[in-house]
Amino acid sequence: MHNAFTPQTSGDLNYLKSLNRSTILSTVRRSPGLSRADIALRTGLTKATVGSVVQALVERGWLREGELHARGGGRPGRALYLDGERHYMLGAEVGVKGLRLVACNLLGVVLASIHQEEPPTDPATTAKRLAALLVQLRQAPDIAERRCLGLGVAVPGPVSPRAPILSLAPNLGWVDIDFLALLREQPDLPDGVWLLDNEANAAAFGEFYFFEGVPPESIAYISAGSGIGCGVVSGEHFPLVPRGHQGLVGEIGHTVIQPGGALCHCGNHGCAETLVSGWALREALHVDIDASLSNAVLARAEDGEVQAVMKRAGEALGLLMLNLHHTLNPSMLILGGSLMKLGESLTGPALAYFATHQNDLLRQSQTVPVKVIGDSTYVAARGAAAQVMARAAIEI
Repeated sequence: MHNAFTPQTSGDLNYLKSLNRSTILSTVRRSPGLSRADIALRTGLTKATVGSVVQALVERGWLREGELHARGGGRPGRALYLDGERHYMLGAEVGVKGLRLVACNLLGVVLASIHQEEPPTDPATTAKRLAALLVQLRQAPDIAERRCLGLGVAVPGPVSPRAPILSLAPNLGWVDIDFLALLREQPDLPDGVWLLDNEANAAAFGEFYFFEGVPPESIAYISAGSGIGCGVVSGEHFPLVPRGHQGLVGEIGHTVIQPGGALCHCGNHGCAETLVSGWALREALHVDIDASLSNAVLARAEDGEVQAVMKRAGEALGLLMLNLHHTLNPSMLILGGSLMKLGESLTGPALAYFATHQNDLLRQSQTVPVKVIGDSTYVAARGAAAQVMARAAIEI
């Protein structure tokens, strides 16, 4: 079947080469062990095109050859796999509660990581802290001999679709911050691809891009932590994250679900974050900012007030899931973020609400799977690294 995004006979030659290269890498990433002939059959590219692109990718350390495939009546072909030994990507998340960094290989395997639990202060100081941690991370033995493809940074707010500018991080008080420019002022950081994105978008991209097995057609990733957001991604060889005119696609934490409700940090009333977010739960349960929210909830699990607050928060989360299901209809929903450490007290009422309030048409169709990531410490950082890989594959 021919891929409409990979024409071979017209248009700019370099552009067509990059599309062919990305298509072949995507095909191998999704189906490891294919031969050159298999790739040509699946993509609609000619065998000559596949052969020349694969040879270049093997030489550059993106692909490696494996075992021989016997073919009835034809020449056997070598199985092809992504090469996990020669490159790595850096991913970092600037979270409301701290900084998280990873180095990943082309298979999405985390080779080294750092988690610094110290809340960001001002943007310049945070960029300096992050740069120092990146230098430290790059000294890890498992990546010392590898080539770095670049750096992706995930941030807790919408990023402008026209420039890599953090438009607003309400839980940090940052507005219109060119964070990559601040990072570039720091010494000893790598060349290559540099990207900035919202943390939920990055997390969604990584879960889709590095999905084990046959990936779903589309996913919606709900990031529930200090705030709450959502990333949506779909596509085959070129995964797409919709962003909207102002980069606000997925800002579900600031959709109003309780008109006239409590005041939100964004200045509106009744936002989802006033019911289901780290800061809202801390306020409702009187948990100090420096204390563990999950430990506090567990210690008071039999308390009626705690149960009522968690039920209300869980149902608000279930309502957000339901609204996403009814409006975007993704083929998979993923729940992540630090609030997942609250476990059944939050996810129980959320999943129950989601299951019982779907409309009849969607209820009668195939059930949409929901994946819960109990520990998503590095999910956004790993997703930012995946975004670097996807861009680097085009720019090789």
